Amino acid sequence: MPEPLDVALTEVRALLLDPALTRAVAAGRRRGRHPVVARAELRPVRLKAGPRLQIATSDGTRPYTRNVAPGPEAIQAIDELLAEPFGNWHVETADATLQLRVTKSGEAQVHRAATSRPAVTPSGNDRTKEYLLDPGDPIFAEIGGSAAKRRQVDAFLRALAATLPDELTGSLRVVDLGCGNAYLTFAAYRYLASRGLDVQLIGVDVREDQRRRNTELAQRLGWADQISFVAGTIADAVVDPAPDLVLALHACDTATDEALARAVRWEARWVLAAPCCHHDLAKQLRAHPTPAPYELLTRQGILRERFADVLTDALRAGLLRVHGYRAEVVEFVDSQHTPRNLLIRARRTGSEPSEQQNAEYRELVDQWQVTPRLETLLSAAEEPVA
Repeated sequence: MPEPLDVALTEVRALLLDPALTRAVAAGRRRGRHPVVARAELRPVRLKAGPRLQIATSDGTRPYTRNVAPGPEAIQAIDELLAEPFGNWHVETADATLQLRVTKSGEAQVHRAATSRPAVTPSGNDRTKEYLLDPGDPIFAEIGGSAAKRRQVDAFLRALAATLPDELTGSLRVVDLGCGNAYLTFAAYRYLASRGLDVQLIGVDVREDQRRRNTELAQRLGWADQISFVAGTIADAVVDPAPDLVLALHACDTATDEALARAVRWEARWVLAAPCCHHDLAKQLRAHPTPAPYELLTRQGILRERFADVLTDALRAGLLRVHGYRAEVVEFVDSQHTPRNLLIRARRTGSEPSEQQNAEYRELVDQWQVTPRLETLLSAAEEPVA
């Protein structure tokens, strides 16, 4: 439930002055107002001169760091930051985590949770926390999901964390294509907002009942201003403005190609897509004789299916490179959690493809006599309109 903003900021101030503070981030902006800096991060440090509060700020182009002494100097610096019209505060102490978001009406939407502690093994040794999002986070009581699903999504978030630059600040537009029950959608928002980003996220799914269900869930969580849902196909759903980041977790068969094609047409800065089944190229491989000397690769049905998986994702990555992306295929979660554990991760560079990149892609499709669905989609997008 919304709370008075001044009361919530008083609580934030107490946590910032708490000796148990571990980290805090202020970012985003309130409606119609602009802070003097785009982002501020606070953390305690220990220097030769003694303990200090380190305050790192950024105006969106260059960072500035200063270390203030405990007492009046730190209090003044904190009060100055609290007076700025930031839209979000994320504060962590040894015992608690607080996430504050200023609503459009100027009230505070606050989430409080106990800080998770490292698990202790039977031998008494500390074990590093396994999840980016605390499994005890109250959002999981709302969004549900099995332990296996939670591991998949957490692994996806780790890949996302490794993709986005550490210095990223300000607003971030995100779309989750083929979002289903929006487990990843809500978890991604939670994680990105905890980094102090001003996130606007759209979930796309073909089913209208899923759109209604997910919209109601966003309202219960108090995130309806930041997360919205659209009923439509991955290829045609209306998403405006174009996103910076495109997510697609286990979109089946050529739906992954549709997600990648939209990302390319949007010129999205980052793309993370975990493919699911790969039927399209497998069918094409069965329709043509295998080129020599690779008959052994496709003679056995199970090997042909697995080779089709590898060929599909290799060609997808190759096409992304041809269209101005740096792309890689990585394993994002252990296969014991899901056999569909590969992730296509891409970052837009805008560079023109080299002759070698074009030739590598073309030689491979010509040799195997296949036409990847992603190539068809991107070629259609490039055709002039009559």
